[in-house]
Amino acid sequence: MRLAKLAAEAGVSLPEGADAQVTGFAIDNRKVAPGTVFGAFQGAQVNGEDFIPAAIEAGAVAVIARPGAEVDGAIHIASDTPRKCFAEIAARFFTPVPQTIVAVTGTNGKTSTVEMTRQLWRMAGHRAASIGTLGVTTPDESVSTGLTTPDIVTFLSNMSGLAREGVSHVAYEASSHGLSQYRNEGLPVAAAGFTNLSRDHLDYHSDMDDYFAAKMRLFDEVVSEDATVVVWTGNSEWAGRAIEHARKRQLRVLTVGEQVDGDHGGIRLLAHTPTQLGQELTIEYEGQQRVIRLPLIGAYQTANALVAAGLVIATGGDPSMTFDAVSRLQPLRGRLERAAITPSGAPVYIDYAHTPDALEAAIEALRPHVSGRLFCVFGAGGDRDHGKRAPMGAAASRHADVVIVTDDNPRGEDAGDIRREVLSGAGDNAIEIGDRREAIAHAIGQAEKDDIVLVAGKGHEEGQIIGSGADMRVLPFNDVEVARECASQRARQGE
Repeated sequence: MRLAKLAAEAGVSLPEGADAQVTGFAIDNRKVAPGTVFGAFQGAQVNGEDFIPAAIEAGAVAVIARPGAEVDGAIHIASDTPRKCFAEIAARFFTPVPQTIVAVTGTNGKTSTVEMTRQLWRMAGHRAASIGTLGVTTPDESVSTGLTTPDIVTFLSNMSGLAREGVSHVAYEASSHGLSQYRNEGLPVAAAGFTNLSRDHLDYHSDMDDYFAAKMRLFDEVVSEDATVVVWTGNSEWAGRAIEHARKRQLRVLTVGEQVDGDHGGIRLLAHTPTQLGQELTIEYEGQQRVIRLPLIGAYQTANALVAAGLVIATGGDPSMTFDAVSRLQPLRGRLERAAITPSGAPVYIDYAHTPDALEAAIEALRPHVSGRLFCVFGAGGDRDHGKRAPMGAAASRHADVVIVTDDNPRGEDAGDIRREVLSGAGDNAIEIGDRREAIAHAIGQAEKDDIVLVAGKGHEEGQIIGSGADMRVLPFNDVEVARECASQRARQGE
């Protein structure tokens, strides 16, 4: 494809007379081949401009970088926002794309919501996929792992690849990092969901307003002009502000929750009652009440499921068929996933909760199902927001009966220091067991018939990250597998 044509379609001006045959795009100079357009971005730790000469030597025909960058031997596409410029041009190269694309942002619930949206589309007969923390989940249920929001080249390549495989509908997670770094640009996004906002990633964002502003790029700039936004109203302050952003751009709004916006209508939750295997929801939509038996535990799964239903309806799904399909949703890996039953009969659940609000929500989701004690095993990640550690300890102590503070992914920090920060907010019901396997085994050994064990923080993850930089190691560790092994070992010891 010709660079001049791609740039014109993206609305980007090239130097006079500049053109070249383009064979691909790269933001890593080691992946540059002859004909590549190279993106040279300044990062927090690495300056991509330092690799411009190497990229040109490898065959880059054009470099997208700041106006002041030194580019010798290739076309310099200068932009004050080079990441965005790169994404806009690259999106014209990676074609075709699925005809229906939706995005979900928020602190918690993104992964569940995009996967539930995929399931609902699949049950409606569409070839659908989801992209996010769990990776790329395709119509045949296969999964390839990746970042919540992969780099722009991987993201666009995945989208184009899915379309070539016949996928017509895709739901993806739009993280604050991905949005602020322009990793989801250039595609026609028909609808977007906002789940909630609570403290997270303040090691990256300066404050909550900055964090929220990054999320709102999805509404302000990324979605199409005729898009619909679906907003969960339970997180009222931030939900209201999200709706204001949508209205400012004159987007359609579909609200979901106990309170809905009368001007635009919505999916109103009238009641939800825990059952042995899930919960019963009573909702109202377009003046008609419906009862849905959601086969998932947890009030927050109600929010995720109904936002997913809203996204499907917003993109043309039949409301009755969609709400019927909600009753057939399947649980996700590492999201209140029941991993094992202890020899005493106590169930062990695994959840990805790693913020104070998410931890509280996971514990409260299990509370109606326990008549004895609720054990909570968790830790906090290293090299991440220190300010959420004590609140996590406080949330666990406040809502669980027995709290065991252990290691998560220490990364480059001292694991003991992290645990002490978490414990500083915890109460007298908290103990410290640093080794995560030992902590899980202890909870399983102590839990009795009417108890429940929650192991939180890592969810679907397959490893434990120790160290950073050149010293980083990833030790094999899966909470589900470890819980099952500990339960089996306990059973053998009791024989």
